[in-house]
Amino acid sequence: MPLDPATIIARNSLFRGLPPATINQVVALATRRSYPEEAVVFMRGDPGDALYGVVTGKVRISASAAGGKEIFLNVMEPGDAFGEIALLDGQQRTATATTLAPSELIVIRREQFQGLLTREPRLAVHLIELLCSRVRYTAQQAEDSTLLGAPARLAKRLLSLASVHGRQSGTGVKLTLSQENLAQFLGLSRQIVNKHLQTWKRKSWVTLGRGSVTVVNERALRNLTHEG
Repeated sequence: MPLDPATIIARNSLFRGLPPATINQVVALATRRSYPEEAVVFMRGDPGDALYGVVTGKVRISASAAGGKEIFLNVMEPGDAFGEIALLDGQQRTATATTLAPSELIVIRREQFQGLLTREPRLAVHLIELLCSRVRYTAQQAEDSTLLGAPARLAKRLLSLASVHGRQSGTGVKLTLSQENLAQFLGLSRQIVNKHLQTWKRKSWVTLGRGSVTVVNERALRNLTHEG
């Protein structure tokens, strides 16, 4: 069942915890737009002029590395919002957003949001706190890339993605994501990712399907991240 704009906005970390009156003012700014599969919502380098939220469908967030290689950053599903940075600073997009299925998105334009921000000091304080937490997360990711080996990085990212995007199944938490995309998340080759996943499959830590990974033994993977 499609989610309404109020639910998407209230669930998103950008606005979560704000009073209902403030949420309703943000909702009043939202419009809807439909996209076919493989449509580009925005490209890296485009002007940052709006925040997007997924009502139905799925959106891939990616960036280009040196040599033109695409790095897969995230998958946005119903209830998720993206484009927050550009909504706040108005600078160029830092990534590309492409639909993975026919999608309906809500759109909040920056110029309208800026007007609300000047009228709602509580919203401004909330956003400052959120941005500080994002800086901490980015620093942690950089530290992981430097200090953790490939198995620990893979286990940590798999657990993180499963906690946000996973769906409970009969054997564990199922994440609908190809090994190729998982490798792009980490900047690793698909062969390395497959090697470790196959090892974990033999140990019954995960099960593998076509375009999916199911986390069966979360404790074992979490222990691996600590060892790394």
